[in-house]
Amino acid sequence: MATNFHLFGAAHFIILAAVVVLAAALAAVQRRFLKGSSRLRIGLAIFLLADAAVWYSYLAAVGSPIFPGQLPLELCDVTFYLIVFVLFTLNRGVFDVAYYWALAGSTMALLTPNLWERFPSFSTVQFFIAHGLVVSVALYLVWSRQIRPQRGSVVRAMIALNLLAFFDGAFDAVFQTDYMYLRAKPANVSLLNLLGPWPWYVLAAEPVALTLFLLLYWPFRRRRQS
Repeated sequence: MATNFHLFGAAHFIILAAVVVLAAALAAVQRRFLKGSSRLRIGLAIFLLADAAVWYSYLAAVGSPIFPGQLPLELCDVTFYLIVFVLFTLNRGVFDVAYYWALAGSTMALLTPNLWERFPSFSTVQFFIAHGLVVSVALYLVWSRQIRPQRGSVVRAMIALNLLAFFDGAFDAVFQTDYMYLRAKPANVSLLNLLGPWPWYVLAAEPVALTLFLLLYWPFRRRRQS
C-alpha cells in the first residue's frame, strides 16, 4: 500500500520539531525540578518498553509473523533497546554506542521515513513515536547533563555498527530478509540513493557513518580542549 505521507510537508516538519521540543522540555524538567533524581529516566524507560509491547501485541493481533522479518534487528530497533538500557542504568559504555546510532541512524529514519501504509495509520504513527522518542531521549540525556559520549566513543560505535551489520548480513543471507538494507535499498527516498547501486552503497555507507559520528562528537571534543 502506497503512503500518502509528504516528505518535508507540514506534518513532517511538525513531527521533527516535536522531537526537538520534547527533548528540550524533558531536559529542562530534569535540570530544574528533578536534579539528581532518576524518576523521569525510569519513567521514560518504562514508557518505551510499554510502547514496544504495544507494537508487538499489534503485530500478533493482525497476524503479522514476527519471524523472520519483524525481529528487532534493524539498527533503529537495537538502538531503541540500548537507549532503554541506558535510561535504567546510565551505562556509559552502552551510551557511547546508543548516542551515535540514535542521532545518526534514527534521525535519518525520521528525515526519510520508510512508510508502508497511509498516514496516520497505527503503524505509521508508531514508527514516528518509536524513532522520535529514541532521538528525544538521547538528546535529553545529554542536555540534562546526566551523561555524554566519552573519549574513543566514535571508534566503539563504529566497531559495534560493523558487528551488527555482520550479524544482520548473515541473517539476511540465510532468511532472505533485508535488515539494515544490506540486500536492497528502501523503496522510499533515502540517503542510500546517493551512494550508488548495490553493493557499493553498503560500502559507501561506512565513511558516511564515520563522518556523521565525528560530527556528533565534535561539540564534546571542543569542550574538552577549552
